[in-house]
Amino acid sequence: MTPHEHIVFTEFDGGEGVLVDLNTKRYYELNETAALVWRALEQGKSMSEVVEEMTAAYDVTREHAAQSVERLLRSFQSNKLVAQS
Repeated sequence: MTPHEHIVFTEFDGGEGVLVDLNTKRYYELNETAALVWRALEQGKSMSEVVEEMTAAYDVTREHAAQSVERLLRSFQSNKLVAQS
């Protein structure tokens, strides 16, 4: 998945961030985990690379990280923030 070009990401101190859809003028607040996943998508990382990054950053199992990443990706898709690559 890749972020749509009309989605702008701004990161705040502490790892959280916000996405703004320039087409709809809607914004989405991201917690640290969601911001980590979004940054990884912007960098073109695969799902397994995102899961590895999450397990390195947080004290979670690979299974838990994979479930979190999948849930976030579904949310990004349902809000039309990403495109299938």
